[in-house]
Amino acid sequence: MQLQERINAFVELGKFLNQFSSETASKQQNLQHNDRFYDSMRQLIATAHHHNGWFTTDNIQFACKSWAEALSEANLKQWTSAYTINTTTPKTIAIVMAGNVPLVGFHDFLSVLISGNKVLAKLSKNDKLLLPFIAKYIIAIEPRFEAYIAFSEGKLENFDAVIATGSDNTSRYFDYYFGKYPNIIRKNRNSIAVLTGNETPAQLEALAHDVFRYFGLGCRNVSKIYFPEGYYMDPFFNGMYSWKQMVDNNKYINNYDYNKAVYLMSLFNILDNEFLLLKEDEGMSSPISVLFYEYYTDLDSLKVTLTSEAEKIQCIVGQTGIENEIDFGMAQSPQLWDYADGVDTLKFILEL
Repeated sequence: MQLQERINAFVELGKFLNQFSSETASKQQNLQHNDRFYDSMRQLIATAHHHNGWFTTDNIQFACKSWAEALSEANLKQWTSAYTINTTTPKTIAIVMAGNVPLVGFHDFLSVLISGNKVLAKLSKNDKLLLPFIAKYIIAIEPRFEAYIAFSEGKLENFDAVIATGSDNTSRYFDYYFGKYPNIIRKNRNSIAVLTGNETPAQLEALAHDVFRYFGLGCRNVSKIYFPEGYYMDPFFNGMYSWKQMVDNNKYINNYDYNKAVYLMSLFNILDNEFLLLKEDEGMSSPISVLFYEYYTDLDSLKVTLTSEAEKIQCIVGQTGIENEIDFGMAQSPQLWDYADGVDTLKFILEL
């Protein structure tokens, strides 16, 4: 396949996913193989929470919407135009995928295939339904992909390089098993927000999206806030209240109740709005239903601190002029060229 042929296939996939981007989205006509796949995809989305309670219909629809928007021909061409892609002998790239949010491993999957190489994917038990189904659809669109996509439930074998995503703990095992191969091994990262006190109500509501989407389970979810010293909390909590529906999810509210009980019994000072806890803490990785926070007195000094902590930070949300920060509400909408951990996955694959 030529690059344009691969792009064409993923553009069709984007159109297919767009049908599942919201409650009001409907079946479209003239999409390839839609009659064969549409109802099955709709059923898969409706029942996914039985397999993983965090995979609500709303969150899967948001993931579909994000990928439908990303997989436009313009985006795919802009992304790939920065590289020389002329693979003649495909390499097999093993991908060990996380399962914290729906389709979290899709960007690696896409990067390998768009480059003309082969995917050998090992799925997380928490997210093992969506990607294989999508793979079947893209093979139906472009049958030549069938020889380029494989899923493994056992030991990974016969590969040339590996991309593995996990925690700080699992990364030690990844280093042990995959250290002799060219690799990208990702560890724990979290996202933060830096407020100035001048944010509008709309910006703080957008920040709530960065906090609560996927129940805070993603590395791009804001898990810590830096407030200016003397910050008045009411506007912040008013913004968070736009996601008050979190109380309706049993798994989330059970975490909230548990963490609240632990903090109260430990005599920690916490701020509480009945579905979100704020705990003053120097850490980056807060539990579900909890945001860590710190106060800062000088923005320049904070920038120095964040630079020193860069390996723990996935992205920074705010409008303070900090390098590479992203706007409120955009943490869960990365572009194709926004790479996890700042490591250029496509460059890594093409240089093998």
